[in-house]
Amino acid sequence: MDDVLLRSLTPSVLAVLVRRGADFAAAEDAVQDALVEALRVWPADPPRDAKGWLVTVAWRRFLDARRADAARRRREDLVDEEPAPGPVTAVDDTLQLYFLCAHPSLTPSSAVALTLRAVGGLTTRQIAQAYLVPEATMAQRISRAKRTVSDVGVSPAQAEPRAGGRFDRPGEVATVLRVLYLVFNEGYSGAVDLAAEAIRLTRQLAAAVDHPEAAGLLALMLLHHARRAARTASDGSLVPLAEQDRGRWDTALIAEGVEILQAALARDRLGEFQAQAAIAALHADAPSAEETDWVQIVEWYDELTHLTDSPVVRLNRAVAVGEADGPRAGLAALAALDASLPRHAAVAAYLHERDGDLATAARLYAEAAHKAPNLAERDHLTRQAARLNARRCR
Repeated sequence: MDDVLLRSLTPSVLAVLVRRGADFAAAEDAVQDALVEALRVWPADPPRDAKGWLVTVAWRRFLDARRADAARRRREDLVDEEPAPGPVTAVDDTLQLYFLCAHPSLTPSSAVALTLRAVGGLTTRQIAQAYLVPEATMAQRISRAKRTVSDVGVSPAQAEPRAGGRFDRPGEVATVLRVLYLVFNEGYSGAVDLAAEAIRLTRQLAAAVDHPEAAGLLALMLLHHARRAARTASDGSLVPLAEQDRGRWDTALIAEGVEILQAALARDRLGEFQAQAAIAALHADAPSAEETDWVQIVEWYDELTHLTDSPVVRLNRAVAVGEADGPRAGLAALAALDASLPRHAAVAAYLHERDGDLATAARLYAEAAHKAPNLAERDHLTRQAARLNARRCR
């Protein structure tokens, strides 16, 4: 059974049902039933048209549930006759589904959570970790978002792409951009391989909307993705940016990302994704870690702080300040931040190590490892603590 294939097809199958008139919650239930059936049937009898098979089975499940629910009889006029099995038209409904999930009736946080669940295929636990909230809280948020989208509804006409591949957009572009960014980050971490899909959708979005931040986000993704092959060693361990083999970076992706970023910046409508892409471009432009233009990176972090006032941005800025002005300056910037902030201990450990305080650095690396969100990061931080402890014992 090809789990990757099922994951890739799920959003477009869900979007087809919504486009045919199914309400969002019922469509998702029907698609989940179809996936279960695929897991049962496909190993022995794989279909020639996987998407068409899933659409047909999901639509049947939707019709069966609709007929069985007497309370919904009044809406049966929305349901057309069941289509015959066969190939599904080659329309990419996935991006339209993103916009549906970003409906203005939803709060931005609920829209992002719903899209990550329905389109990105992330689990509720993974989304809760991204938001730093309990899993039960996120489950309630997603359930409320599903009900809201189902109550608002979307007509088949709204769900169709317009001529030339452009889309009606019931949701805010800014919310969709944030969704795509979070999906890319989840894929980039390696926990769920969604980075390539996020790039594909962002390319489509940037071509469909006149929005410099869409271009900025695409540039940011390309610049980060260009370094992906160098982020892990052969044993799967993380390789920090300063230690990466820059010969393994994808220069074609870097060149494309820089070109897209320059065109976006030329429009003089700076946004957070363009600022982040500018920082990534400065890293990509440096022939070595020692030649990185940290002063200019701090300036871009100042711009980014002004745009977002995000504590995570301030945390990253403290690292840049430590590189530009020395570790004690970085620690002073870090002191203004909440110590419970994710990765605060790891940043503090790095800055203390650069300042020569190996005992404090080793203790903080061990603390950061205990709080790490994934195994690879935990192993990396544990090794850092062990390395410093070994140096102290010599």
